Amino acid sequence: MDITIHTTALPHDDPDASVAFYRDALGFEVRSDVGQGKMRWITVGPVDQPGTSILLAPPAADPGITEDERRTITEMMAKGTYGWILLATRDLDGTFAKVQAAANAEVVQEPTEQPYGVRDCAFRDPAGNMIRIQELR
Repeated sequence: MDITIHTTALPHDDPDASVAFYRDALGFEVRSDVGQGKMRWITVGPVDQPGTSILLAPPAADPGITEDERRTITEMMAKGTYGWILLATRDLDGTFAKVQAAANAEVVQEPTEQPYGVRDCAFRDPAGNMIRIQELR
């Protein structure tokens, strides 16, 4: 079987802040930006990996979601428990410094050697999504 990860989705509640974070702090390119206002579907990804993308999407745009579900999604996003992604880099300290300096992101964890054998750090993007970055060894 030949399967690759093409796109994963993360929610956003402020498309401009999300674009600034993924473009300016993480160095991703914006590949598409469809819609208007807060109802925008934005695809971003690493410049050197055109086959792998993140879709930043309005989380409650689905007409099948109830008002209670929308409220739950909003509450979970505010706590940073709704969306997350794990990225990797060979230069964790340099990446951490760049993201911390450039971003409107909340530092959750500075680079740390974990007891389960990885070294990583963590941020929250402007929508509250957990962005963990592991060091490739």
